[in-house]
Amino acid sequence: MAPKKVLLLCGDYMEDYEAMVPFQALQAYGVSVDAVCPGKKAGESCRTAVHQGTGHQTYSESRGHNFTLNASFDEVNVNEYDGLVIPGGRAPEYLAMDEKVLGLVRKFSDVKKPIASVCHGQLILAAAGVVRDRKCTAYPAVKPVLVAAGAKWEEADAMDKCTVDGNLVTAVAYDAHPEFISLFVKALGGSVAGSNKRILFLCGDYMEDYEVMVPFQSLQALGCHVDAVCPDKGAGEKCPTAIHDFEGDQTYSEKPGHDFALTASFDNVDASSYDALVIPGGRAPEYLALNDKVISLVKGFMDKAKPVASICHGQQILSAAGVLQGRKCTAYPAVKLNVLLGGATWLDPNPIDRCFTDGNLVTGAAWPGHPEFISQLMALLGIKVSF
Repeated sequence: MAPKKVLLLCGDYMEDYEAMVPFQALQAYGVSVDAVCPGKKAGESCRTAVHQGTGHQTYSESRGHNFTLNASFDEVNVNEYDGLVIPGGRAPEYLAMDEKVLGLVRKFSDVKKPIASVCHGQLILAAAGVVRDRKCTAYPAVKPVLVAAGAKWEEADAMDKCTVDGNLVTAVAYDAHPEFISLFVKALGGSVAGSNKRILFLCGDYMEDYEVMVPFQSLQALGCHVDAVCPDKGAGEKCPTAIHDFEGDQTYSEKPGHDFALTASFDNVDASSYDALVIPGGRAPEYLALNDKVISLVKGFMDKAKPVASICHGQQILSAAGVLQGRKCTAYPAVKLNVLLGGATWLDPNPIDRCFTDGNLVTGAAWPGHPEFISQLMALLGIKVSF
């Protein structure tokens, strides 16, 4: 039984990252998370939105992943939950007009259970009347509503700003997820041990959107130092990502995702200073597997038996590097040929969220497996969340 159980309040066109990152990060830490949406049941989906600044006067929007709910809104009993998470995006605009939603939020607030709300999610807090005389931040455009609702507005000097007032944790945008999630875990009574680790992410253009950001921010939220590099790019440059989803076709669909900002230069990286390597999937591994410097980097981590975690198509790089011989390994099913030709024993990912550890190697089949993928890497690194 999970030590804590929290509720994620969803709606159509909530921001993609702002739903999935806390949802999967908390599960990776051992927290049970129920995702619900008014008018929908477990197994149904919410469409999500990709919001990001692209140099215009406001953020752009495009279609994100389809987010599958795992519980039914009408069956929620607040007494069963230890906390509430409210993503942003456009969903809060209409959820803030739903009396059942507002009543639910008030119940969490009345008994002072932790509430974590990000970006436009604070529209719901304002409509529920739970921010009066409370310190609060949000995406800047939400300021007039919060001020009118009596909140003590805290100006956002950066998109990664968070504010805490008692049981209430608020954040400006998904940039703030590492601190936002960390503060929420603390509010739930959690503590982290063994987090003084340095982790390197091997990135490339059109890597899968979730498969880079979810583990990246989940590990940051634990207090790890996490760097992301890409061949021929430097710190501050960006990689476009791809949204790979399952929408009824014979293979996954692809849509443009968020642009992912790198934190270090590939050419200047000192691999010996890192404790682990993470390889996201998507389309990037197809061309990264042809890069001799990438191959050398991966071989270095494997030769020294440092933890390596690779997901989905990332195993194309492992196969090209010749490090799978004699290993047990899974991957996205279409990558099975690479795995077998690389000399590994194939582990069938059925269901698709299965992940496996073989020695220092963690492999997963696709982003639905992130909670297991991240938790298995945490185990190799000696990182533990306790409540």
